[in-house]
Amino acid sequence: MTIDAIDRRILTATQAGLPLTARPFSVVGDWIGVDEAEVIARIERMMADGVIRRIGAATNHYALGMLANGMSVWDVDDARADALGEKVGALEFVTHCYLRPRALPDWPYNLFTMIHGPDRAAVEARRAEIAAILGDACGENDILYSTRILKKTGMRLSREGRPCSG
Repeated sequence: MTIDAIDRRILTATQAGLPLTARPFSVVGDWIGVDEAEVIARIERMMADGVIRRIGAATNHYALGMLANGMSVWDVDDARADALGEKVGALEFVTHCYLRPRALPDWPYNLFTMIHGPDRAAVEARRAEIAAILGDACGENDILYSTRILKKTGMRLSREGRPCSG
């Protein structure tokens, strides 16, 4: 899983987002001096190799009317966490779902799910749906509501092509 100078130029050119045009990979190709087909082929290869995990939009939930945004946290039986996490992550209203190590004794939670809704009542109703799926495999749970929007960025590459913080 190695990347070359052209791959690095593609990653650097796209790390702040794709151009909002009908053919964004053509524009990226123009920026870095390769054709659209090569940009697409290289991105597909980097995705297959795990260099790029996904390409997605970062929306402003508040602008979309989603005024309540809660990270729900769950203490799920480790033996069942992967299978249940898959089910919960497939729900259309869950935008992020992942397993993390617990930080005992203070933090017993290992499953994290982000839920958005027009108000807290709607988010709590969705949280109840998740609780029903998790059933007796879940102990404690809680929810942490957002109070403001933080800037969302993915990994950035330095000019030298090394990962750096945003």
